[in-house]
Amino acid sequence: MKMNRIKEALQEKRLTQVWLSGELGKSFKMVNAYACNRKQPSLETLFQIADLLQINATDLIVDKKEK
Repeated sequence: MKMNRIKEALQEKRLTQVWLSGELGKSFKMVNAYACNRKQPSLETLFQIADLLQINATDLIVDKKEK
């Protein structure tokens, strides 16, 4: 079940997970886990990602019922 749209948002902005990991100061492995929905970022990190991507944090959240 998808919980976030980080991977899709990066693709829409034509940015990479490597770029995001550098900007966040987190390992590529952690950012990849967020992007692949294996782990969920903290709210603080989610807001940082939204700020870096210049989008609303709610745009990174997927409704559990959405498929």
